[in-house]
Amino acid sequence: MSKKIGLMCGSLRKNSYNRIIANTIADLNVPAAFHLIEIGDLPLYNEDLEAGELPASVVAFNQGIRDADGIVIVTPEYNSGIPGVLKNALDWASRPPRSGALQGKPVGIVGATPGGLGTALAQVQLRHTLEAMQVPCLPFQKVRISQVHEKVNAELKVVSDERTKQNIQSYIEHFVTWIEHRSN
Repeated sequence: MSKKIGLMCGSLRKNSYNRIIANTIADLNVPAAFHLIEIGDLPLYNEDLEAGELPASVVAFNQGIRDADGIVIVTPEYNSGIPGVLKNALDWASRPPRSGALQGKPVGIVGATPGGLGTALAQVQLRHTLEAMQVPCLPFQKVRISQVHEKVNAELKVVSDERTKQNIQSYIEHFVTWIEHRSN
């Protein structure tokens, strides 16, 4: 049976390299159906907003997570960490405590940057945050794309480097298999 995988991109930039990576994942030939979970319309997390009716963007965001069998987070690295907009989304996904939409949901992490470390520091920070949220991350596998500007065709919005495409393909295949084994 095909798994439903949500894709969360940690960049809001219109021509984001990480959005190109997320779209590449969505087009892979794997036994999964992908849907984007948008984070750009989420208000800044404020516990006061939980007192009444949640904003529609928060409800839609959490429903997108709940509808998925697993989530792949595609993140850039800003100042040696995850973007604030992604941290804000994770804060919303962690609420209410011990029953947030992301709690217990299998997550894979992919990241791309023009820099040389390929989002290594952002991924460590992201894993630390997800662990605090009790979210399992695909172990041992990593996709950290460095010099991404040389590996994508920004005009066509596609990954042009074959080795990078193969690495992404292999990672997502491992992720889907991991989800299947977790649910058995």
